[in-house]
Amino acid sequence: MLINKVQIEQVKIIDKHVDELSELLVKVVENDASIGFLPPLQFSDANKYWLNVLNPEVLLFVAKINNQIVGSVQLQLCTKQNSSHRAEIAKLMTDINYRRNGIGRLLMNKAEERAKQEGRSLLVLDTREGDPSNLLYSSIGYIQAGKIPYYAKSANGQLHSTVLYYKSF
Repeated sequence: MLINKVQIEQVKIIDKHVDELSELLVKVVENDASIGFLPPLQFSDANKYWLNVLNPEVLLFVAKINNQIVGSVQLQLCTKQNSSHRAEIAKLMTDINYRRNGIGRLLMNKAEERAKQEGRSLLVLDTREGDPSNLLYSSIGYIQAGKIPYYAKSANGQLHSTVLYYKSF
């Protein structure tokens, strides 16, 4: 069973992972993932993105199979005085060759576990309406808070709604 081979770990130093993460990002964007980028995403642009991700407020987790990165998710800790109880889930992605194997669920579980350790009691996220990720988020207890129309543009110029979700502990 593939799920038994998955290891989830936190990335604290990006340098040794940046190329693998860039390849993952380019691959999922080319496969129509709505995570803030449009195809064709240049490897150099993906690399630049990853080199600027890590900071004390952003925790990055990766899923590995046989020491190869096959997925990632970010836990973005809110630092304003009135929001220290919450965090945002961002850029959940799974390599297209490993989807539908529970990797996204494992990454979300790790992010939630860490959010609790950080004293967070509310998680928020958004995803494009109609994407398979909506099913994942609903199945692990996220509640739909609403939709924003015309939020994200796809490669063909079409505007899509985003769905906002939250989960409290």
